[in-house]
Amino acid sequence: MIRVVIADDQELVRHGLRLILELAGFEVVAEAADGAEAVAVVAAHAPDVVLMDLRMPVMDGVEATRRIVESTAGRTRVLALTTFDTDQHVVDALRAGAAGFLLKDVTSDGLSDAVRHAVAGEPVLAPSVLARVLDHFTARPPDPAAPAEPPPGLSELSERELEVLGRIGAGLSNAEIAADLVISMATVKTHVRHILAKLDVRDRAQAIVVAHDAGLRRGATRPAGGV
Repeated sequence: MIRVVIADDQELVRHGLRLILELAGFEVVAEAADGAEAVAVVAAHAPDVVLMDLRMPVMDGVEATRRIVESTAGRTRVLALTTFDTDQHVVDALRAGAAGFLLKDVTSDGLSDAVRHAVAGEPVLAPSVLARVLDHFTARPPDPAAPAEPPPGLSELSERELEVLGRIGAGLSNAEIAADLVISMATVKTHVRHILAKLDVRDRAQAIVVAHDAGLRRGATRPAGGV
């Protein structure tokens, strides 16, 4: 049975999420009303997944996500919950190691599927939230006058892998990447697996952040300035 912790400062939201998850056959092992409490209950219960509200008192969900990912070495997957009004919080949560993000108005089936996908190591990226995140990245591109250090492992990627990474960063699915590059789905999946391994990132959500930090765009190969 998949074990879940729910972290949200609103009791009614926690109750609703618990009801949905328990009816779907998940075990809700604990609840938390703030980020600090979330970190503590994760340490006590070692859940598979945490549903993490990003705006909470005492310690916000971003910092709680960072601490949970570090303390569990990524074994506990964190799904960020957002009301769609704080793009920067979502971006920060991804940088902190969140495995994905959901809107709080997600359907019951969508929530259950998201938890299962997270445990399976699959990306959980609500399309509408992903669009806003990508808009955020586009509106605030990296400053070319002060380039950041290239993410570790980027230089190990082949030209084709960089092309695939750029398309991941643009929010394309595997099927869309296959069509765009005129390659098979199996080939895309192989490229994605190699990309994640070389960059030492857990999932597609983290790859989106790397693609942005590296200045990769959909049609790019090597980032500006080289790697």
